[in-house]
Amino acid sequence: MEFDFVIVGAGSSGCAIANRLSECGRYSVAVLEAGGKDTNPWIHIPVGYFKTMGNPNTDWQYKTEADPGLNGRSIPWPRGKVLGGSSSINGLLYVRGQSQDFDHWRQLGNTGWSWEDVLPYFKRAENWKGESLNDARGTSGPLSVSPTSLKRDVVDRWIEAAIAAGYKENADYNGRNQEGVGYFQLTIDKGKRCSSAAAYLKPARSRQNLEIITHTQVRKLNIVDGRVTGVDAITNGTPATINARKEVILSAGSIGSPQILMLSGIGAADDLVPHGIEIKRDLKGVGKNLQDHLQARPIFKTNLSTINTETSNYFKQGMIALQYALNRTGPMTMAASLGTGFLKTDADLETPDIQFHIQPFSANNAVEGPHKFSAFTASVLQMRPESTGELKLKSANYLDHPYIHPNYLSTPLDQQTIVKGIQIARKIAQSEPLKSHITEEYEPGLEVAYDDEDATLEWARNTAVTIYHPTGTCKMGSDPMAVVDARLRVHGIKGLRVADCSIMPVITSGNTNAPAIMIGEKVSDMILEDVV
Repeated sequence: MEFDFVIVGAGSSGCAIANRLSECGRYSVAVLEAGGKDTNPWIHIPVGYFKTMGNPNTDWQYKTEADPGLNGRSIPWPRGKVLGGSSSINGLLYVRGQSQDFDHWRQLGNTGWSWEDVLPYFKRAENWKGESLNDARGTSGPLSVSPTSLKRDVVDRWIEAAIAAGYKENADYNGRNQEGVGYFQLTIDKGKRCSSAAAYLKPARSRQNLEIITHTQVRKLNIVDGRVTGVDAITNGTPATINARKEVILSAGSIGSPQILMLSGIGAADDLVPHGIEIKRDLKGVGKNLQDHLQARPIFKTNLSTINTETSNYFKQGMIALQYALNRTGPMTMAASLGTGFLKTDADLETPDIQFHIQPFSANNAVEGPHKFSAFTASVLQMRPESTGELKLKSANYLDHPYIHPNYLSTPLDQQTIVKGIQIARKIAQSEPLKSHITEEYEPGLEVAYDDEDATLEWARNTAVTIYHPTGTCKMGSDPMAVVDARLRVHGIKGLRVADCSIMPVITSGNTNAPAIMIGEKVSDMILEDVV
């Protein structure tokens, strides 16, 4: 098999690239996906993330190594293994990040990545279905983005309580200013998930120059005289060589992309030689600079109705299913969170440094299901952690997941910020019109005093989990730890780019699906400009 362009990974970035490279009609394009087609109905039902995360047919089911910052705990790291990648199993939350995030990328030397440079690509991707409050929103793109239609009294009251506690309301955190509280915006269209596969691949399937190849896992890149000529893959259990006349684009995500590079001999020589891998390029930053958002999850029991009580028996569940089947509304259209807040832990900060995810339900974990009592969760995370971790190969076998070392909460700033975030969650819960409807603080609980910073940090270490935003492992830049340049070309290797969240030099302030799609949109223009 031979194509002009071979894209490895049909996730948030890869689907956008496949669409844009194939739409001009001049080039043949193949997109390879290790998982299968997105035919599982739970993918398309918004609340289906409860069924797709942890499912080996749709989730890579990664796990971290024991992490010192989490008191030695190992935690799951779900990543999508299906057309659409993680956009097919995520919580549907659409967050671009702060303009300052991208201006910072530019200040680090990455030409073309300032806010004004990337805004046109956010707009090109987006079909915003809400009120246009400014000129920062797009209305004709393939990705449907909608205001939350499902509302709950407990979330309304949390937003009002946050305003009463001194925080401002923001009707559009994806506009010019992120700070404030409100409801999330969602990648949803007429009651169904709008994944990158639905937005970008589905309209392009009939193109004669686009080949979508599922159940295909790349073992390594084929490199001849410093140039990538294609990939060595296993397709439905059969070895295959898939050649690229012009370029290979790695869009396998912040775990998959660096793993493929390392298996191909591109990475830190000291890490690869012990596995018997021939060094093609000694790039010390591959797999390093790993950043993620860690969420602490305060839970409050309430006398208000929540999803916990609305789904407490089979009859109620059946009525919810009927409502969705008849008109695509109701709790089955619920994203992973309804309310949000982008707030400052210190008034002197230039921009918000914490993000809230307000969920009108609570659970110990997704597997066990909701608690038997009515409660809501005020999840809070630090948006710009200083802590960085790394990925390392377990072996030269492509089937072995890499070692994942997040290195959470390893700096004083990260520790202080998560503690302050938890304190703000508790402060808002003590404000009306919410306070009188909270019957008990379930987590952390009264045994952790509000002003006991050490106990609060210890609770976070014992309970906090990922909110699924790994980034940075093939970072963009020109310093010795950079993996790609500002046009996402791998340093020292011809015919190869990386385009997904792994290229972020610094993690964005919020959920990462929207930036991943923007990266796919932007690199596709770069590729078409550079093609010879």
